[in-house]
Amino acid sequence: MVYLGLLIATVALGLATRRFPSVFPVFVARYGGDALWAAMVLWLAALLSPTSPTWRLALLALAISVGVEVSQLYRAPWIDAIRATRVGRLALGEGFLWSDLLCYGAGVVLAAAADAWLVRRLLAGRPARAEIDG
Repeated sequence: MVYLGLLIATVALGLATRRFPSVFPVFVARYGGDALWAAMVLWLAALLSPTSPTWRLALLALAISVGVEVSQLYRAPWIDAIRATRVGRLALGEGFLWSDLLCYGAGVVLAAAADAWLVRRLLAGRPARAEIDG
């Protein structure tokens, strides 16, 4: 339930950085959405596999994020048509940017740190991810 809440909050905040950029500091409005997108991928992975260790979730989230960014180098009418929709643009992006890769890395690191902290502090009583992985 914690991961679902984090997922929803991350999506809401990420959409807010795009919809209301003037409310946020310029740096956050410009790069925050990309970092939050990668964090969202980590929360989704944690939701689907709650017993996976944080490091594994982080690697998966980073791989997916980088894969989606690199896929933006591929241009074909069918995928460009998907990217032309609002949902497609939010999920797949529009064009490759090196800066997005840095944002994804930052988002994954911050989400992984939050996950490790949550597991140790908020979910006390349950085994920590490191204990689950052995």
